[in-house]
Amino acid sequence: MSNFLLWWEQLKADFITCFITKDRWRYITRGLANTLKIALVAVLIGIAIGSIVAIVRSAHDKNIHEMRPGLGRTLLKIANAICKVYLTVIRGTPVMIQLLIMFFVIFTTARDGVPVAMLCFGINSGAYVAEIIRAGIMSVDNGQSEAGRSLGLNFVQTMWYIVIPQALKNTLPALANEFIVLLKETSVACYVAVNDLTRGGEIIRGATYQQLLPLLAVAIIYLLLVMFFSWLVGKLERRLRSSDH
Repeated sequence: MSNFLLWWEQLKADFITCFITKDRWRYITRGLANTLKIALVAVLIGIAIGSIVAIVRSAHDKNIHEMRPGLGRTLLKIANAICKVYLTVIRGTPVMIQLLIMFFVIFTTARDGVPVAMLCFGINSGAYVAEIIRAGIMSVDNGQSEAGRSLGLNFVQTMWYIVIPQALKNTLPALANEFIVLLKETSVACYVAVNDLTRGGEIIRGATYQQLLPLLAVAIIYLLLVMFFSWLVGKLERRLRSSDH
C-alpha cells in the first residue's frame, strides 16, 4: 500500500510539473488547435484536387474511345497522363518526405509552417480522395449520364448536376474516414517545427525531462479524436443507409 501511495504522489508531482507548472498545458491546447486546422483545411484541399483529378480520370475512361480524333481528345489524354503521374508520385512516396521537400526546398522562406503543412497534406490527401471519388463516379450507372444528355445537358452539366451528387453520396463515408486517417498523419508535421499536438508534447518533454505523461497525453487526445470522428462517421453511414429505403 505504501508503495502505491508513493507512486501516486510521484505521479501527481509529475503531472503538475508537466502540465500545471508555467501553464505548460497551453502547449497541448495550442497544438491541438493547429492539428485540427491542418487536418480540416487539408481535407478540403484534398477534396478539391481529388474531385478534379477524379473527373478527368473518369471522363477519360468513359469517353476516350468514343471521342473523335482532335484537340479535345488530345487535351483529355494529356490531362489524364498528368493526373496519373500525380497519383503515382504522391501515393508512391512517404508523406514525411513530401513534407520535408515542401518545407525545406519549395517554401524555404516560410516562417509559419502551418500553411505549408496544410498545403502538403492537402496535396497528399488529394491523391487518395481522387481514387475514392473516381470509384464513386464509375459506380454511377451510365444510364444517369444518358438521361442527362437526353435533357439537353452537356458533359460538364451532366457531371455536376447528376453524376457528382450521386457519387459523393456513395463516397461520403470513405471521405470521412480519409479525414480520420489524415488527422493522424498530421503528427509528422512536428518534424518541420510545426506547433501541432505532437510538437506540444515534445516541447513539454524537453522542458521537464518527463517521458511518459506528455506522450501519454498526446496519445489519449488522438485516440479521443479518432473515436469521436469514427462515431460521427458511423452516424453518417446509418443515416445514408436509412435514406436509401
